[in-house]
Amino acid sequence: MSELRELYQQVILDHNRKPRNFRKLTRPTRVAAGENPLCGDRLSVEIDLEDGVVRDIAFQGSGCAISRASASLMTADLRGKTAAEAESIFERFHQMLTAAEPSDTDALGKLAVFAGVREFPSRVKCATLAWHTARAALAGQAEPVSTE
Repeated sequence: MSELRELYQQVILDHNRKPRNFRKLTRPTRVAAGENPLCGDRLSVEIDLEDGVVRDIAFQGSGCAISRASASLMTADLRGKTAAEAESIFERFHQMLTAAEPSDTDALGKLAVFAGVREFPSRVKCATLAWHTARAALAGQAEPVSTE
């Protein structure tokens, strides 16, 4: 199990150091901002939603390694998905981090690297900030998202 945990840590550190999709979109159709006041993570998510499909998605901001890595992996995973598929993935991801007995994490693919965050309840908000922000963007929510 320690080899798996080490691999997970390496993936999170890689996505923190070299976040994918850390940029601004030229013409986003949906935008949302989010923050975790407890630890100071702040980010924005921009989405190019066309015909209900996430054609492009990016994020900007600052935060801890878990927050940045989660945003990086999220943007890579949601590109090409419908808004309904994105919502379903959000629900599975959130359930993996918060449920007393999470369901099969294999269905989440690379996102399963965050399963260990369950052991650190104060870090769950770090891992879910980008997800709550993307969800707000897809819903067209104007007010900023807060994990508090």
